[in-house]
Amino acid sequence: MDKIVLKAQKRELQGRKVSQLRKQGMTPANLYGKGIESVALQFDAKILEKILDEAGETQIIDLQLAGTGHPVLVSNVQIHPVSQDIVHVDFRQVNLKEKIEASVPVELEGESPAEKAGNTVVVLIDEIQVEALPADLPEKFVIDATVLTEVDQTIFVKDLPYDKQKVEIKTDPELIVVKVEAPQKEVVIEAPVVETPEGEVPPPAEGEGEAKTESPAEETPTE
Repeated sequence: MDKIVLKAQKRELQGRKVSQLRKQGMTPANLYGKGIESVALQFDAKILEKILDEAGETQIIDLQLAGTGHPVLVSNVQIHPVSQDIVHVDFRQVNLKEKIEASVPVELEGESPAEKAGNTVVVLIDEIQVEALPADLPEKFVIDATVLTEVDQTIFVKDLPYDKQKVEIKTDPELIVVKVEAPQKEVVIEAPVVETPEGEVPPPAEGEGEAKTESPAEETPTE
């Protein structure tokens, strides 16, 4: 995979003033990490969005600041609840020679024969916690859906494909990641039938047969 490079600018505006940046098409961010002071940054919003889509949370980004490269991972992305625009990003600087823990997404590929037959493939875990050198972090765990052919078939964490020499799984290996479930049947609950002995009148249903009280007619005043 080609190196992902992102050019950064130092940010002067802080607090509520960062709203001015967003109006100018810029996105505020922060760089932090072990042994360094936090640095306030800003990026062109469109370029930043493109880089984040490419890198995800597990790919190393070469963040260029004042001519110096910083190997970073995306730590946190804040999204506006209405516009879905990126409003802030945190980047974590990492040491390429030290192992780190990270969450790696799970992705289904292909179409399951069991799902074609009307069943449902359920993803029970969408992220797996791993430990590895930053450059060895898997981009994602890919599960081949075409192997899911029957109801109750499961794929466990321990079944996921990965390089066991470089990556250590921290999530419980016995947890189910994906399972095939049969379609849910609708249950119709019928009202119980009350049998009435011969000659008896069944009691009125609730609200029926109640006496109605009429308000007395208003008297018309005599002029």
